[in-house]
Amino acid sequence: MNVKMLLVSDAIFGNGTSIPGEEDVSILCDDQGFPYYKAGTWKGLFREQLERLLQWKSVPEDEISATLQALLGESGDENNDARKLRFSDLALSDCVKSAVLDQTGDDPEMIRRIFSNMRTFTKLTEEGLAKEHTLRVARCVNKGLAFHGSILCLDQDRNLVTETLSMMKFIGTMRNRGFGKVEFSEEGK
Repeated sequence: MNVKMLLVSDAIFGNGTSIPGEEDVSILCDDQGFPYYKAGTWKGLFREQLERLLQWKSVPEDEISATLQALLGESGDENNDARKLRFSDLALSDCVKSAVLDQTGDDPEMIRRIFSNMRTFTKLTEEGLAKEHTLRVARCVNKGLAFHGSILCLDQDRNLVTETLSMMKFIGTMRNRGFGKVEFSEEGK
């Protein structure tokens, strides 16, 4: 199943690092500077939503556990069961990458800046004033970008996968602050 993820708001695909004096939160980019969302992170969010969906459908707890185990396994599980879902990274299309490389050359920093922007945050006091020494800077992936990936699944699980994807509304860091609003759709359907 080929999937498209559209960023409805700026998103932070955190890479766990910072650039001292420039960024407190950096984004995950490939070697050429293009942002992407890791398959393992996507799979983890999918697991949360699948579990929530099954609970909302009042599926018994033992069946929920069995379904999660069958479709997603456990961390570090190398089980190659045919029913287990396989996630790819979510990345910009090859067409977009090629067009950008034709225009910019191979400059990873320039490419990273084309697809992202900087946001600043600060903690407020009870009086609504900026609290000292709380300024933070985060690099955000620009809204409006479309990322593409795939989930390999059996036909018997396709509807459940599609339904779970439709529940995924936010991804990335600072989801509770409105970042990372997304819309998933199946491509070629």
